[in-house]
Amino acid sequence: MIFQDPFASLNPRMRVRDIVGHAPLVHGMVSKDKLDDFVDELLVRVGLDPSYKRRYPHQFSGGQRQRVGIARALAVSPSVLVCDESVAALDVSIQAQILNIFMELRDTLDLTCLFISHDIGVVRHISHRVAIMYLGRLVELGNNDDIFETPAHPYTRLLLDGVPRLSQRHFAFHHITGEIPSPLAPPPGCHFHPRCPLATERCRQERPQPREISPGHMVACFEA
Repeated sequence: MIFQDPFASLNPRMRVRDIVGHAPLVHGMVSKDKLDDFVDELLVRVGLDPSYKRRYPHQFSGGQRQRVGIARALAVSPSVLVCDESVAALDVSIQAQILNIFMELRDTLDLTCLFISHDIGVVRHISHRVAIMYLGRLVELGNNDDIFETPAHPYTRLLLDGVPRLSQRHFAFHHITGEIPSPLAPPPGCHFHPRCPLATERCRQERPQPREISPGHMVACFEA
């Protein structure tokens, strides 16, 4: 797991050596006498100087702390990384560096990354397959091109319509009308129907089930 706020997710009392090396040491993946070399290798892999292993989290920048968080996640040799808004708290230039690290690690280590984000641009840049969720329900699932070139669900279309583009001049932004319902008391039928421009009486009463509209492209909508 790689968390959104690297400062809050790193123990301020522990040095980087212990933050990165604790889990593999406990699980018997590395011995104490080889721990320093093990941590050094991980720090180099995420773009940090091995000498930084004796520092505490407060001695790093936000981007460097996120690199420590990535090294900690890699320390247990995972097959899947869960990246929960892991670049949202960073400046745009640092975001690009961290995203490049994710993509390099994904390709070189054959990792699966579950990347959770509200940033549509970041999702398009890093993902092979994309799942769009609304109020806890999956509304559309497909390959990158399916979602961004031929979106089917009204919510997906509205999200993409709101993304600023340099190629569009005098663009009139059309926001999604209405308020987000409470997840504790969601509306019946399709959760999106109170805000959907295509909603019918069926949408208000019946929950749409995901159906395949093309190979690997699924949508939960009666009108799509």
